[in-house]
This record gives sequence, structure tokens and C-alpha cells, in this order.
Amino acid sequence: MKMPERKQLEKYADLALKTGVNLQEGQKLMINSTIEGAEFTRLIAEKAYKMGAKDVHINWGDDVLTRLKYEYADQETLSEVPEWQKQQYTYFAEEGAAILSVRSTDPDLLKGIDAGKVAAANKARAQAMSTFRGYTMNDRIQWSIVSIPIPAWAQKIFPGESEDTAVEKLWEQIFSIVRVDREDPNAAWEEHNQTLIKAREFLNEKQYHKLVYKAPGTDLEVELPKGHIWKGGPSKTVKEGVQFNPNMPTEEVFTAPHKYGVNGKVSSTKPLNYGGNVIDNFTLTFKEGKVVDFTAEEGEETLQHLLETDEGSKRLGELALVPHESPISQSGLIFYNTLYDENASCHLALGKAYPNNMTGGSDMNEEELDKHGVNDSLSHVDFMMGSAEIDIDGVLEDGTEEPVMRKGSWAISFE
Repeated sequence: MKMPERKQLEKYADLALKTGVNLQEGQKLMINSTIEGAEFTRLIAEKAYKMGAKDVHINWGDDVLTRLKYEYADQETLSEVPEWQKQQYTYFAEEGAAILSVRSTDPDLLKGIDAGKVAAANKARAQAMSTFRGYTMNDRIQWSIVSIPIPAWAQKIFPGESEDTAVEKLWEQIFSIVRVDREDPNAAWEEHNQTLIKAREFLNEKQYHKLVYKAPGTDLEVELPKGHIWKGGPSKTVKEGVQFNPNMPTEEVFTAPHKYGVNGKVSSTKPLNYGGNVIDNFTLTFKEGKVVDFTAEEGEETLQHLLETDEGSKRLGELALVPHESPISQSGLIFYNTLYDENASCHLALGKAYPNNMTGGSDMNEEELDKHGVNDSLSHVDFMMGSAEIDIDGVLEDGTEEPVMRKGSWAISFE
């Protein structure tokens, strides 16, 4: 696989370490990566050590071996997660390590695999990682996700192109979207973060009672819990106050919807890559927060298994606003990768809410979170439902309605 110039890769690695996880001197770093990303991952490790990392640990993955396991292992085996894997993640979290994921997966990796097998493995993995997820979803540690191309992913986006051409085109898109092509990517991200901070501060001051979505195939009302908090752009660790960017790219501001206050119908606007399978052209109908009906032109069985993960997977845990002007949207491409596609359009997430989207939520137990309307689940799956045709109104506590978005663009000024 042809790689970009080392100078560009070094800028990307530097961005991931400084603006992404914001690695501190003397801190441990755990990197989750694939063997196809070995060259870039080694570069990150080298830079991390030069920045003063105490230790760099790599968890390698391999799509070919993953596919083989799903093909030949039985469902019982796929439902087993070794205790040492759970302990490994918990160990690094307890050590206060920074966690960086370098993602590069074939969107059709598990196409044709029994959906029941995939669902069982996803559920087992979610259960095993529940303790670790408490660290990431409550900002107790620094973590970030970046992506690099592989041929299967690149050719999914650019069908008909050779491997080298498709990969080269995808590198160009990634470098542009995450601002690596700027003279100083870290400074560009600092400026971008300020824009997102202004948006979330405006929405936090408004404290809308609910949002009303109108678009082709979508007529949805989503109540927001009292005391909800909008987030977006950089986060800070709760104890040390270290700033980091969980997602690179990111163009969203997001909060937690009220788990019992969602009513109406929503239609997807982009394919959802879930667990190596694609779900496309699907609709969800909500009543009092719960999905009561659904359809999908592609991947309906996979969608059903997702909704049946547990009780909370039938309810929403996140709503995010993304303007149509985002660079991912303007690229005109479908990436078949949630990290990218969710930052091209407004989206919702089925499953667990981030507790810190509620005032004091990180200190609440499950019963207290439920009382405030904050959803809990083993799953958290974002799906895209925004477009250049979506209108969103904010409804204040007194019933006053205000335009928030019109034709996919902000209808409010944050200045």
C-alpha cells in the first residue's frame, strides 16, 4: 500500500498526539491499530517516546484474522472475551494512560456472516468493556480516534479506481478534513475548536425544552432533560483538566435527549456501517422514547439485532447538530465510516448517553440517571439523519419556538 510523504505522516502523528490525546510527559500511551497501519503506528510511537511517554503499548488487529474467526468459530466462542483483555484496558485506564485508536477497517468486512454471530460478539464485547467505557464516556482519561486508509475502505469510497489511486485519494481527503494540509494543523484545530465552543455555549444558555426536526421522511420531536449540557470540540479530563479531542475529525455539538421524550419518525440519510455490515435507507418510529417500528432496505436483520441488544438500545442516547457546510459534507463523499459520516450531517445515537451531558451526571448512578431521562445501554451507535433539506426548531420552556437550523445550515449566530 502506497504511503504519503513522511513529512505529511509526521504532521498527522504530531496532531494525533498533541491535539488528539494531548499526551503528557511521563504518561503511558495505549494505541489500538491494525497491521496495515503499522508504519504510521510506529511513527506515532516514536514521536510519543520523544515527547516523553513513559511507555507505549500497541494492540494490533488484523481484518483477515477477524473475518476468519467469524467464519469458523461458533457463536459461543465469539461470545467469550478473555479476562486478560478486560484487565488490560482497565489497567491502562487506572494508570491514567492516554488511549489512541488508529482505525482502518473494511466496511464490508463481515458481509455475509450470520447476523446472530455478529450481534452476540458485539454484545459480549460491550459487556466486557463496560468498566473501561466508564472512563472514556466520563472524561476520566484522554482518548482520541483517527483513521487511515486501507485498500478495501478506499475502493468502497472510490469504486472503479485501482488500489493505489483509491488509497491516494482517500489520504488526500483525510489530510484535508482533519486539517493536516494546513501549515500548522494544531493551530488550525485550536481555531476550529473555538467555533465549536461558541456553538455549545450558545445552546447551553438557551436550554431548549425540545427540538423539532422536519425533513423528507423525518418528522420528529426530541425532548431534552432539564440541566442537559451541550458538548463539542475539545473535552477536559475531570481530575487533571487536560484538554483533548476525542474525535478527529469532529464538526458536531451534541447533548443527551430525554430517553422517554422522543416521538415521531426519522429516516436515515447515509449508510450506517455497524459491526462490518452496512445498514442503509432505514426508518425508525419512536413513541415515548422507544423504537416501536423500523424498516431498512439493506441490513434490516442487522438493525433488528442492534435494537435487541438490550432495553436501552431501543432508545436514544445522543443528538448532534452538524451544519451542512462541514468539510466532510462538502466533499460529497459517503465514507462508510461513522467517524467521518457522522460529521457530515446531523445525527442521533441509539443506546447509551454520555453521563456528562447532564449536570452532575458523572456522579449519578443508573437509577438517578434514569430519573433525569439519561439513557443507559451496552450499545452506542450513531446514525446520520441530516441533510441540506433538514429544518430544526428549538422550543423553549414557555413554548416559544425558534429556528435552529434551516436547510441544514445554522439559523442562529454564535457571535
